[in-house]
Amino acid sequence: MLRKFASLLVFLFGATLVFGVMGSASAQIKELPDFTDLVEKQGAAVVNISTTQIIQNAQAFPNIPEDDPFYEFFRRFAPQIPPGQAPREQESQSLGSGFIISSDGYIMTNAHVVDSADKITVRLTDKREFRAKVIGADKRTDVALLKIEATGLPKITVGDPNKLKVGEWVVAIGSPFGFDNSVTAGIVSAKGRSLPQDNFVPFIQTDVAINPGNSGGPLFNMNEEVVGINSQIYTRSGGSMGLSFAIPIDVATQVADQLRSSGKVTRGRIGVVIQELNQELAESFGLSKPNGALISSVEQNAPADKAGIEASDVILKFDGKTVNTSSDLPRIVAAIKPGTKVAVELWRKGATKKVTVEVGEMPVESGKLARSAKKPSDDSAETISRLGISVVELNSDQLKELQVSGGLLVQDVKGPSARAAGLHQGDILLSIGNVQIRSLAQFNEMLKQVPNGRNVALLVRRGDNASYVAIKLDEK
Repeated sequence: MLRKFASLLVFLFGATLVFGVMGSASAQIKELPDFTDLVEKQGAAVVNISTTQIIQNAQAFPNIPEDDPFYEFFRRFAPQIPPGQAPREQESQSLGSGFIISSDGYIMTNAHVVDSADKITVRLTDKREFRAKVIGADKRTDVALLKIEATGLPKITVGDPNKLKVGEWVVAIGSPFGFDNSVTAGIVSAKGRSLPQDNFVPFIQTDVAINPGNSGGPLFNMNEEVVGINSQIYTRSGGSMGLSFAIPIDVATQVADQLRSSGKVTRGRIGVVIQELNQELAESFGLSKPNGALISSVEQNAPADKAGIEASDVILKFDGKTVNTSSDLPRIVAAIKPGTKVAVELWRKGATKKVTVEVGEMPVESGKLARSAKKPSDDSAETISRLGISVVELNSDQLKELQVSGGLLVQDVKGPSARAAGLHQGDILLSIGNVQIRSLAQFNEMLKQVPNGRNVALLVRRGDNASYVAIKLDEK
């Protein structure tokens, strides 16, 4: 009897435990978000964008460079167009996404979705198709504004990306691989991400599944508001790997407003080249923390030059806004109307200094070829043992070619600290700290004044780019 009673207690306890676990699991399932209302209410404002580009192919073979091994093969054996006939035309097609921001037909998407397109077709969820006109596109932020001739269209609601929290749910709707109105969900992985070549966008990073065709589509928060435009993915396979990046909608809206009013985007500039501060560089300039944007060069006669800003200065605040990292500065400056005078707080020679700069206007991007210095004979090099490098003074021809008044050419990199700092043979040393290098003797004399084990900041030029590196002097 006691055995039966004990068995009954064990059964009841086990049942209670099982049902308790099931109840807990059920509670967790109920807490998972439901995206159905969001998709039903906002999905109709998401559109499919297909583009067509007409390519003139007069040679009737692939567009490959002349130095390619297959160029001669195709030139000789590919069918040629007879004289007098028009060149062949080829159509290149691509797909993307977008979303309606006003009921009278304005649509936002990525600039790369419509770049070089001869024909743009917008398809709505009700299968209606419209020819779209590009009102304007901004490659720096990858934002484009389109217009279709229609009224009474469903439109999205704009949210505030600044209120997004890392870890909260977000939803993407778009046309990956051409599958219209596909819905994927995930969480915000990080905010304010800086990506190479994208200095004007503090990206929202998510783990939402984004694939080719999603570009230009909206990213929604759980309040059914658009907080970003899905723009880029990090991938090694060509498909989603859980690293996707969206342009914050407030950034995109500012761009779209300018495109709508004038067809172009006006940005401020001050004419400096900046780099990120690390702990070693901060120490070498006497800063307690690696905060701010380090100026590695100043364009002659640019707004910064006229305001007295110098290479090796560290900008701490611009127009009252704190510059925590170097990537903050381009965004702050770009948002200021050209012609505006603003206060700049910077760090120079161990103390803060305030200057006023009149912001200029950013020109159209232009490419520039890099030059490299000619190497003199090895017998003129002298080894700087404390840095572990061999350097030589630049001759008059090199100074003229590089358009500098002084500097040292790195002949060889021997020390581990110099190699760790990324110095290479052929680099040009322009300054030590904020003092320009005039001669080898002056450089050696300045090094003698630096205690053992301290970091030295060197302004290094490679091609047409210059940046500071920190090298730790030998402890011995």
